[in-house]
Amino acid sequence: MSTHRVALVASARYPIREPFPGGLEAHTWQLATRLRERGHRVTVFGGAGSDPALDVHEMAPLPPLSSHARSDVSMPADWFLAEHHAYLSLMLDLAAPDAPYDVVHNNSLHYLPVAMGPSVPRPVLTTLHTPPTPWLESAIRLPRARSGPRFAAVSRSTAQQWRGLVPDVRVVRNGVDTAAWPAGPGGGTPVWSGRIVPEKGPVEAIRAARAAGTGLRLAGPRPDRRWFDAEVAPLLGGDISWVGHLDHAALARLVGSASVAVVTPCWDEPYGLVVAEALACGTPVAGVARGALPELLDDTCGVLAAPGDAAGLAAAIHAAARLDRAAVRRRAERFCSVAAMVDGYEALYDEIAA
Repeated sequence: MSTHRVALVASARYPIREPFPGGLEAHTWQLATRLRERGHRVTVFGGAGSDPALDVHEMAPLPPLSSHARSDVSMPADWFLAEHHAYLSLMLDLAAPDAPYDVVHNNSLHYLPVAMGPSVPRPVLTTLHTPPTPWLESAIRLPRARSGPRFAAVSRSTAQQWRGLVPDVRVVRNGVDTAAWPAGPGGGTPVWSGRIVPEKGPVEAIRAARAAGTGLRLAGPRPDRRWFDAEVAPLLGGDISWVGHLDHAALARLVGSASVAVVTPCWDEPYGLVVAEALACGTPVAGVARGALPELLDDTCGVLAAPGDAAGLAAAIHAAARLDRAAVRRRAERFCSVAAMVDGYEALYDEIAA
């Protein structure tokens, strides 16, 4: 493998630091760190307040707008305009002929790195972390955007959703550092972890745990506090609790202590980093068969229920608790390692930079 100078484009909206706002930020931190350990020169472009160890180049903040601009009836939300300005500025900088990179790896969810990728004189690789969204799909539909940058997807199911637009998409599954997610003793109350938002299904997980009579500990950030207070908080109490937004070490201990990890996507989950984290801890998964979960789990490490089947998910919680934790851990080591993920990206960098 050759070593490369990599411009890694991350989220402009959320900082890349613990406790991570979501799986994308955790993935970006892991990828940047591991690539550097292998000798690559990685420059991360991301949001303010990121982990100082990553030496993130903060993207350009939105400059003050005139009163005339702000009074315009079409004025979008500040966060939307700030993201637009940040990525527009960055892509114009990367388009400079003397930009000191061999590869630009777009790890964001924004449309501008895709739409403006053909203007960059270096190879551009975009990882597709989501199913098609209107903004991203419209950018990829531009003929030059499809024929210029290369694309990877984080799972076979995500790749399949994009193949109508991007036929040549490489699958590079996300990975976790299995040493940083050590096998735990299990036996404790089941756990649900992730961003506490509707599409992740915390309400569905709580209802299934109540039906199973097992209790549930929820961990993760609450980006929409109003929704949390209205929909999740009233369901808490007794053996159902929210334990907070935990840092990496505390979350690994929590997941490792659980008899089961409950994973309840209400959308086509592109990958499900929480699945890989649970498997690394030796904690079997009771999940909903959507998105990438059926390709990450087999009958040695998880039990799946059909979407919307609360009784089936309750039964899955009991069935998953009987699985062998050593076999669960082995699945993570073979199928979900960060080393395999970095191998995949190194191969792609070599290919597109050749």
